[in-house]
Amino acid sequence: MVAKVRGIREAQQNLNKLIDNIQSKKSVRAIYSALFIIGAASAKEVPRDTSTLVNSQFREVEAKGGVVLGRVGYSVAYAAAVHEAPGKYLNTQTDRPVGRGETPGSRGVIWGPNGNPKFLYWPAKDSENEVRKAIIQEMSL
Repeated sequence: MVAKVRGIREAQQNLNKLIDNIQSKKSVRAIYSALFIIGAASAKEVPRDTSTLVNSQFREVEAKGGVVLGRVGYSVAYAAAVHEAPGKYLNTQTDRPVGRGETPGSRGVIWGPNGNPKFLYWPAKDSENEVRKAIIQEMSL
């Protein structure tokens, strides 16, 4: 008995669309997971005076064609300058300058116990294995 099968081409196209959709959603979710890991690690290293810098953290994911790009950063104007600062007062317990009428030492110390220069670079570098594991987990079936 011979039977003619119809719709094979349409079924293959629909399956390919389904696979592409799953892959694109998984890849975006994997990038977001990586950005959350890096962002959380970076937030611990950001110097805090008024918390403006740490509160300006952002995450972006952009999908163009087959490429998914993710960025985590800080949006205040001085973020790059603080990130690239030499850190010469690091671990010196030097008091932060205060304004008129403020008590000396009331604003903490320059590069306090948790603040570090390169507050985005080093946490990203140190979290590399954790990020890799998160991406593998998100991309698995």
